[in-house]
Order: sequence, then C-alpha cells, then structure tokens
Amino acid sequence: MSSATMDIMSNKMKRDRWLGYFGRLLIVFAALAFAFFPIIWIVSASLNETGTLNTQKLIPTNAGLDNYRTLLNSNVHPFATWMWNSIKVSAITAILTVFVCALGAYAFSRFRFTGRRNLMLTIFLVQVFPNSLTIVATFLLIQTIGRHIPSFGLNSHGGLILVYLGGALGINTWLMKGFFDSIPRELDESARIDGASDWLIFWRIIFPLVRPILAVVGILSFVGTYGDVIIALTLLKDKEVQTLAIGLNRFITDSFNQEWGVFSAGALIGAIPIVIVILSFQRFFVSGLTEGAVKG
Repeated sequence: MSSATMDIMSNKMKRDRWLGYFGRLLIVFAALAFAFFPIIWIVSASLNETGTLNTQKLIPTNAGLDNYRTLLNSNVHPFATWMWNSIKVSAITAILTVFVCALGAYAFSRFRFTGRRNLMLTIFLVQVFPNSLTIVATFLLIQTIGRHIPSFGLNSHGGLILVYLGGALGINTWLMKGFFDSIPRELDESARIDGASDWLIFWRIIFPLVRPILAVVGILSFVGTYGDVIIALTLLKDKEVQTLAIGLNRFITDSFNQEWGVFSAGALIGAIPIVIVILSFQRFFVSGLTEGAVKG
C-alpha cells in the first residue's frame, strides 16, 4: 500500500472520528434543549410582567418580579399555606411509608408463616388496579371514617395521608423485600446467638444496611404525594387545608390566561422542595436504584 493511500485512509478516519464526535455533541445538545426548554419557558413566563399567554415570549421585553410579589402577597390565594400543607403531608407520608414498608418487607423476607405467599400475591394484585378507579370508594370510605374520627375524615390532612399510605404500601413493600432478601441471613443468626431480639436485629443491623432502598422509596413517595392532584382535590375542599397542586390548579381553572405569569412563578417556587430533597438524598437514591437492579 502506497504512502498516498495510507494518508488518504488516515485522513478519512480522522474525518469520520470528528464527524462522530460532533454528531454525538449535536445529539446531546438536542436532548438538553428538549429537556430544558419547558423550564426556560416557565422562567421566562414568571418574569413577564404582563402575565398573559398572548404576550408570552422566550425573552420577555418587560421582565420583572411583579408576578412573585403578587403570588406571595395575595390575600385571595394563600400560596405559603398551600406550600406548607404540601410539604407537611408529603414528608409525613414519606416517613410513614418508609417505616411501615420496611417492617412489612422485613417480615416477608425473614419470617415464614401460613399464607405468606398468598398475602404477597394479594398485595401485588391490588396494586394492578389504577388509583383513579377507586376514587369514589376512597371518598366514601374516608367520609365514613370521618364520622367517627374527624381528624381522619374528609377535608383533613390525616385522611389524605391515610389514602396515600394505602396506595404506596403494596408496591414499595415488594420493592424493599427484594433488597432485604439480598442481606445475608448469617447476620441475623449471629445476632440471635448473641441474644438479640427480632426488633433489635431489624433496627440495629438490617435497617442501616438498606438505607439506599429506603431513600429511593422515601423520595418517590415524597415526589408522588407532593405533585398529586386527583386524590387531594377529591378529599380537600377548604382553601386553608388544600395542597400546592390544588392551589396552582386554581390559577388554571379560574383565570389561566390572565394569571399565567403568577402560575409560572408558583410552579417554580413550588419545585424548590423537590429539588432540595433529591439533591440531599441523591447519593443514596442512585445507589439504591443501581443495586436494586441486580438484587432480589
């Protein structure tokens, strides 16, 4: 092979390599633009002081913070109350979901009792039905509970948390059980020889080892509860007890075009707790997903 031919082939390989490199960069930039455009559009809308869809531009000509002032100082829409209600309900639901699911997963993973497999199958099958199919039954059930215990009835955060817990226990218990099964049983046996009880084994030995999956379940539960609209809208009627998702829904149903800028400002501020939670537990969340993919 002549030197000229080798040079041509070398130049062709370099050109193909550069084309492949720029092609990958183009795909990456296209994906980033697709992912970040809605966020940029919402930020732009929140800074647009005219606050309507008809005047919305990617780069607003009269940018300002009037929408944020209107949102935070409004007497008609208690944004701060809505946000606090969402954080409270989501945090309590996430903590209770993690704790109760961990207890159930530990029992299914470590104990052998009559009806264990049938009970696990029942829990799994219940989760197959969408929550939207049970809205009417859920409403009537919470209404009945509220007649005897008002704190867990309609228009209460207690009743809302009960419904969220009932919907989250099944699939999360299954998810945790697979992770619990990967913990060697020799640890249990060694602790039991030393005189440890089942509760001590769970709390002092097993619980710290499954922190990644606990973080995954906690984050998913918090995010899912924080952004829920259908169940919260069905059970909560008074403005003072409603969550952020319902509150922002008021801007859409009442005067969407006129209050588009205020709605965008509320959506951005409302996303802050989600970002904080994910960033705070990101290390456990990533490890829980990757380890859970090969365990169980």
